[in-house]
Amino acid sequence: MSARPARETMPYRDCAGIAVFNSNGNVFIGRRKPEGDPEASAEHGSPWQMPQGGIDKGEDPLKAALRELHEETNISSVSLLAEAPEWIYYDLPDDELGVALKGKYRGQRQRWFAFAFTGDDSEIDVVTPGGGKHPAEFDTWRWERLSRTPGLIVPFKKDAYDKVVAAFSDIPQRFTHA
Repeated sequence: MSARPARETMPYRDCAGIAVFNSNGNVFIGRRKPEGDPEASAEHGSPWQMPQGGIDKGEDPLKAALRELHEETNISSVSLLAEAPEWIYYDLPDDELGVALKGKYRGQRQRWFAFAFTGDDSEIDVVTPGGGKHPAEFDTWRWERLSRTPGLIVPFKKDAYDKVVAAFSDIPQRFTHA
């Protein structure tokens, strides 16, 4: 068994996170597929999350967010609402260090964007996104209240999700007509 790498010597992976709000002010969440996914293991808790993915070298974070959203959910009918004011970080738990994220990163540095979903739910396809051009990362999805997402995510991402909720807390009431 090899020794775990030193956390402080490892970089963060740049990533885009996406909060997609429907007309009721709820956000899209997907349940991660469990096969070979450390984030979907029973010991780390519930595998629900909002879409997210790596930012390629030289890629604009907003363009990465739109690309990742389509690759994971098939969603392309969106309108930008907001961008979180700062990068949001999370660290992998010790038992996943050197294993998850291809073993290269200590965690992620995420740029979060909020979008209004302007399409119909029939556009969403997490099982064969892009008509099957992209591998499925989720096995199902649903709309959820933003405030509930930190309690549905794997525990090691909870603090990051608390920051996402804080950054976008004003958005759900934009959709309510009360």
